Amino acid sequence: MKLLLATRNKGKIGELREILAEVAPDVELVGLGDVEKFDDTVETELTFEGNALLKARDGVRHTGLATVADDSGLAVDALNGMPGFLSARWAGVKKDDEANNRLLLEQMEDIADEHRGAKFVCAAAIVHPDGREQVFTGEMPGTLGRGPKGENGFGYDPLFYPDEADGLTSAEIPAEKKNAISHRGKAFRALAKALSEE
Repeated sequence: MKLLLATRNKGKIGELREILAEVAPDVELVGLGDVEKFDDTVETELTFEGNALLKARDGVRHTGLATVADDSGLAVDALNGMPGFLSARWAGVKKDDEANNRLLLEQMEDIADEHRGAKFVCAAAIVHPDGREQVFTGEMPGTLGRGPKGENGFGYDPLFYPDEADGLTSAEIPAEKKNAISHRGKAFRALAKALSEE
């Protein structure tokens, strides 16, 4: 079976490819760089699940291949779950990590340490050419720090201390450890398990 992961992110493709190799070795994974180019999906839904499904449906429509797509972000308890699906453009400009982090720290400045709970959330959707759709979710709970630490990762990783990371931020832990506990890793593993059982 040939499966499209609707991303050009080589790290994300590698992560899912490794997971599939363990549980569904007959699945051949390709990314957007391996298929004929089509316009990026406009994310108009108000949930991670909705946006993941939009991207996966677009992949099937343009390529005819079963398609996986994910959407993820940071949900902060004191901000009623925001930035949430707006995580990538929290400061108004999409994918400006530094501006997003700065704004989030400003908004959380007066919040006491015991109220700085947060979690990374991922929804991974798979849509098949026959119309079947499934969504798998994963979460990585933790807390927000008061300043960036670490050089690895991206987005809010330098501000986020996962519960399972022994006092390190997501930007300080090794990639292998991060993949084992991450929201996306959990969602991708659940999706791969479902594929292996088809």
